[in-house]
Amino acid sequence: TPQWAEEITKVPAKTIVNLAREYATQKPAALIAGWSPARASFGEQYSRAANVLIAITGNIGVDGGYASGFMRAYSSRETQHTKMARDENAPPRRASNPVEQDSPPRKYALHKLFGGTNPSSARIHNAKVFDAILRGKAGGYPADIKLAYIVTSNCLNQHPNTRRGAEALKALDYMVIHEQFMTPTAKFADIVLPVNTFMERSDIAPPWLGSPYYIYLNKAVESMGESKSDLDICRDLSNKLDISPGLLELPEDDILRGITASRNDIPDYDVMKNDGVLKEQIEDPENNPFPTQSGKIEIYCEHLAEMNDPAVPPIPKYMEHPESFNSPKAKQFPLQMISAHDKKRAHSTWHNVPWCHDINTHSVWLSPEDADNRGIIHENMVDVFNDRGRVRIPARVTERIIPGVVNISQGAWYDPDEEGVDRGGCANVLTNDEPSPGGAHPMNSALVQVELTPRSKEEK
Repeated sequence: TPQWAEEITKVPAKTIVNLAREYATQKPAALIAGWSPARASFGEQYSRAANVLIAITGNIGVDGGYASGFMRAYSSRETQHTKMARDENAPPRRASNPVEQDSPPRKYALHKLFGGTNPSSARIHNAKVFDAILRGKAGGYPADIKLAYIVTSNCLNQHPNTRRGAEALKALDYMVIHEQFMTPTAKFADIVLPVNTFMERSDIAPPWLGSPYYIYLNKAVESMGESKSDLDICRDLSNKLDISPGLLELPEDDILRGITASRNDIPDYDVMKNDGVLKEQIEDPENNPFPTQSGKIEIYCEHLAEMNDPAVPPIPKYMEHPESFNSPKAKQFPLQMISAHDKKRAHSTWHNVPWCHDINTHSVWLSPEDADNRGIIHENMVDVFNDRGRVRIPARVTERIIPGVVNISQGAWYDPDEEGVDRGGCANVLTNDEPSPGGAHPMNSALVQVELTPRSKEEK
């Protein structure tokens, strides 16, 4: 009920009722559900609920309506499946990666769906990679990981539980990374291979995941210094290792031309190279079934019901978790931390640009009420901490955040001191690395406490 929701959210029941009626009666209506609430424990329930609302109000497949979110569906242009439901009598599918072949399915795999989540237990959720490195086969993972080869990722900074990540990278026998900057992740590498920027190579990319069009990235300048593209680095390594380079032997333009030939939504490579291509939206639902067993939008999902697991309900529902506002842990760490995206950064990119630091100070946001209760005033240095780590950062006291919640914008680079206290303001020092059954990252489900630093207490 709205009254039940008010107690949890602090949004007045009357506001909830008015919003529900306004959305349900506007024809058409676009419910643009953002990603932030889905980046939480049981965050998949939020995304499912948003899609149910869109379905029951008749706002799918109509001009001006909106099918919530824009991440790729599993039967998207990447996989191009022609049928959705798996025939139980069909022979087993061969895995494209031989490591996955004959591996048993993981617990929450949607194994009956063609184009559903990959069922192989040989795959590791990226939130658990650090745990997999540290515990390996003894921890139930498919391998004992000895070497990490990292490309296009500042994973130490951007994956949850950063301090545990640092332990994991230290535990590796060897690590290689392609990088342009000495990021927190690159500091742990045995070899840093200088990769060039997107301006020094040609490529094809969607502007965001699941976007309805592609962009051709035209090379603007030659590679600076001794830097090379990821492709050229792989070419050189294949020669050194006496491995057949296969596609790597082809010129860059031929590889890109081959990629577009495999896409049924890029009719002409040369036209796309100059003009870009729009992707047509689905106009005929009858002949384009959804990737479910019934081929329809399923508000009640039979496949999930078969699992008979309370953590995976057949109808989306609100579910509390070990770091929710009224869990036992909240007595020790009473504030809920969110990690919003910062205007100055794209994830961790541009953190190391001095001009960006001049725009505004990276800080923890907390409400005047929470600040007063802790003797904190604006711009005091404070420690934000829980049982996973401690971050030292200035306080921003503002009414733009509700009592009981604090925000440390994600993407600031991890920079621990000799005592392990992070002076860089990396939010993931405090986040949990246990994903939800549906795969949601728990980045916005972290309980913390905030206190003045020892020096601030002395000055006070």
